[in-house]
Amino acid sequence: MKKLCLTKLNDFFAAVAAKQALYLPVNNKVGKAEFKKWESGVEMSKALNTLRSAKDFFFPQTENLMEFKMEGKSIEVIDTREECEDFVVFGVRACDAASFAILDSVYLVDPVDSYYKSRREHGTVVTMACGKPAETCFCGTFGIDAADPAGDVTAWEVEGAYMLRANTEKGEALLASVADLLEEGCEKAVEEAQAKTRAIMAKLPLAGLKLDGVGAGKTKELFDRPEWKTLSESCLGCGTCTFVCPTCQCYDVRDFDSGNGIKRFRCWDSCMYSDFTLMAHGNSRNSQVERFRQRFMHKLVYYPDRNNGTFGCVGCGRCLARCPISMNIVKVAKTLGGKK
Repeated sequence: MKKLCLTKLNDFFAAVAAKQALYLPVNNKVGKAEFKKWESGVEMSKALNTLRSAKDFFFPQTENLMEFKMEGKSIEVIDTREECEDFVVFGVRACDAASFAILDSVYLVDPVDSYYKSRREHGTVVTMACGKPAETCFCGTFGIDAADPAGDVTAWEVEGAYMLRANTEKGEALLASVADLLEEGCEKAVEEAQAKTRAIMAKLPLAGLKLDGVGAGKTKELFDRPEWKTLSESCLGCGTCTFVCPTCQCYDVRDFDSGNGIKRFRCWDSCMYSDFTLMAHGNSRNSQVERFRQRFMHKLVYYPDRNNGTFGCVGCGRCLARCPISMNIVKVAKTLGGKK
């Protein structure tokens, strides 16, 4: 355990940024936290969580996959990838840290997504334990401990300092690179901070959320439930929930003629959109109720079916906070039988 006095925080950031890119939560013009690259004068946000999750660093919203040039019957394929730089993401919360394992289960299995794999290998994640969880938080439902997040390095804010614990070789290397700024830390201070956070979590409105009515093996039982129609009636199909979600992994691939060749891009897609999975014959989910059901069945049933019971949600609460009509995964789980 190491200790970083807050008076040395900017020195810490400067030392890390001198060797690799450093990103941390920063308040935007309207006071909402977003991950931004650190430079001198930038202050870290005190917000509990960012508008969008840290998955952007490993699975960006848009990326250029490759390019093509054609002359007659000859096609030249151009690999546009550049060597990924080493980078550090500081201040990732427990929910977002847990989401990486879900993304890994999709993109690091055969066939491995080399774009995603490269970013995971080059990125170092410094997590921050939550001190003041919000009423929309329910990560504990999925066995995530907001007081002891995973990551290459875990940080706890105690009075006047951060306590830092390296969890991986990448984490040990990061702390070794700034060793002159660190002191020996106090385990007792961390335990006290953890106890306070866990006491808050136990009193949150969603602390007792049960998922007995959903999960692996429930496809046949839940697929034709009449409640899907009622639940989906007010859904706008805007896709906001999917774009703020740290575990959504759907994407579309499109080719654009630049006038000097073809550029192939990958961009996030949403199962809430009418053209999602559109094929030559049309769309297999033509109604909003079918698209709505797909989203929540995937999180609560299909993903657990294929991943030893692990749910495709980490309880970050972003969909609760951002949905314009206040429809979210918690309401769906309760309606389908997960009430306390």
